[in-house]
Amino acid sequence: MPVVTLYFDELERMVGVSREKIIDALPMIGSDIERIEEDHIDVEFFPNRPDLYSVEGVARALRGIFGIEKGFREYITLNAGYTLNVDRSVEKVRPYISGMVIRGIKLTDEVIRSLIELQEDLHWTIGRNRRRVAIGIHDLSVIEFPLKYTTVDENFSFIPLDYSYDMTVREILEYHEKGIEYGFILKDADRYPIILDANNEVLSMPPVINCERTRVTESTTDLFIDVTGMDESVDRALNIIAVMLADRGGTIYTVDIVEGDRVRTTPDLSGREMEVTFTDVYELIGTELGKDDIRDALERMRFDVKMDENRITVRIPPYRADIMHPWDVIEDIAIGYGYDKLTPEYPSVSTVGVSHPWEDFKEALREIMTGLGYLEVLTFTLSNERIQYRWMRRNEKNCVRVMHPISEDHTIIRTDLLPSLLNILSMNRHRALPQRIFEVGEVVEDFRNRLRLCAVTVHSEASFSEIRGVIERVMKEMGVEFDIDNGSDGAFIEGRCGKVMVEGREIGVFGEIHPEVLENFDLVNPVVGFEIEADRILSMKSGDIEMIF
Repeated sequence: MPVVTLYFDELERMVGVSREKIIDALPMIGSDIERIEEDHIDVEFFPNRPDLYSVEGVARALRGIFGIEKGFREYITLNAGYTLNVDRSVEKVRPYISGMVIRGIKLTDEVIRSLIELQEDLHWTIGRNRRRVAIGIHDLSVIEFPLKYTTVDENFSFIPLDYSYDMTVREILEYHEKGIEYGFILKDADRYPIILDANNEVLSMPPVINCERTRVTESTTDLFIDVTGMDESVDRALNIIAVMLADRGGTIYTVDIVEGDRVRTTPDLSGREMEVTFTDVYELIGTELGKDDIRDALERMRFDVKMDENRITVRIPPYRADIMHPWDVIEDIAIGYGYDKLTPEYPSVSTVGVSHPWEDFKEALREIMTGLGYLEVLTFTLSNERIQYRWMRRNEKNCVRVMHPISEDHTIIRTDLLPSLLNILSMNRHRALPQRIFEVGEVVEDFRNRLRLCAVTVHSEASFSEIRGVIERVMKEMGVEFDIDNGSDGAFIEGRCGKVMVEGREIGVFGEIHPEVLENFDLVNPVVGFEIEADRILSMKSGDIEMIF
């Protein structure tokens, strides 16, 4: 999650209260204070609140919490006829674009720092490392409208940012530091997105690099900002930057995005409406707040509020990308009212708790593995296709994908534990050997939760016979009758792989990890391991297994 550095002098000036009150209030708007220094505070915000990734956004929220400035703020936009024409060729490579012009902004060191940090945090969160959203900031004084968003081939050339000579698109992707860093986004393209002005002068090649000609300096007062990407997230990112710069005194001018016969005007800062019932508010919060309390709480969270007998209609600020469901509004009612004002109550039902058989079974597995000299680890349930399949030399499974991943490392829910344990060995490859680790954890297979037991061993003499002895010991300790057959799995060396059979069904695999897999995880020494479907053992042999608890 992004960590935002907030300097006390500008934060106190923009909010209008002391730093002590600010420090007390920050956790109430969804933040975790990392550290407090003499002149600044480092605060970690959740990815669902990208509008708080700048001092302007934090100050805006705190002014509402403190009741200094309540309700929906109307941001004025002007139309001066700025136009950006979109060529159909971008549809296959990077189809979405939005833009705006900001005039009269004084780019002090303070403002530049805040703008650049906000840009980078948006690239990382909403932008998914620029793949989904990329933001370009340009000096308006050297740009001639109308603009054109189109594509070019790899031989097209211009002077990229921080360079003094022309480079072709191919050269930028191969040699420019930004091309090397972000060129992967365009690796499958045969044509490349480009933004040109009316004189065919380049503004940028999104999402990789801007043109040197449009570089922003301290003398710049007027900006053109483009946001390109793969979906409507570009509009949310643009709105966040627009209100940030408006809070610094800039005047917002819209840009008409012309896509064939369709014209979109960006940014749209009018907000959107959502309805919430009083019944849902009372049920979710657990307290029947008065209507005046609800109105005050919502206005502190910067909503416009209308009420009738049964419903609340709110107008959502244009920078609030996280409000997607009425329950999100109800959560803001609780935040605005103050969690500290809600009276905690013990449940009215008295009962005696007992452990679930599933948990008892997992505890038994842990005792077996620790008795065999293995150390338990706990890995993330989120993983990615690279580690789960490509590095393991396995075919992709029917996995659950994360709709809006915050990084490329966490795009799916894991289907196997073995890749995660190999990743742990990779991170500890400089530690003393041997290393023996295990995990009892859940995976999601065919959209159902499954319990697995997995273990790996790494040392210079790790062998198939060693891991076979371990798996046999584990199965006998569980009191399960089993057979060992020859197995085949891309993650293991052919001929040094076995499968565990229970009642004629394969419930696990073990063996020596394939050298290519070891190389993928940057491991030098031999590794052996196994992974078994523990929940199948529990369901097939529940009567026998209960005897070992």
